[in-house]
Amino acid sequence: MKQLLLVFIGGGTGSVLRYIIGKALNSPQTGIPYGTFAANILGSLLIGIILGFAAKNETITQNHTLLLATGFCGGFTTFSTFAYENHIFLKSGNFTSFALYTVASFSIGFLAVFAGIYLVNYFWTNTPTM
Repeated sequence: MKQLLLVFIGGGTGSVLRYIIGKALNSPQTGIPYGTFAANILGSLLIGIILGFAAKNETITQNHTLLLATGFCGGFTTFSTFAYENHIFLKSGNFTSFALYTVASFSIGFLAVFAGIYLVNYFWTNTPTM
């Protein structure tokens, strides 16, 4: 039951933050979903950092991972909104925006996960011990 509560709290927090970013950055004038894109890329970077750190550091417990990676990042990032926004691009005949948004989201998202893991590995292995 505790694990469900951790995912619930993390997911709710991530969803609220994604909503705020979407309201601030999504452009109703152009229809370009900058907020969703930013949330998905930042969430990808965060999950790379969180899971990279969890792999390197035994102080991050399964409960921490559930709260931060499964809950927060799961609520913060959104594939369903991404898919719907692409549907809107296709429905309106905006194939260029569809292609750019899809390719950028996937490629930069993957790179962000790898960058997060790399950053943890770089700073964790290069940190001097006392």
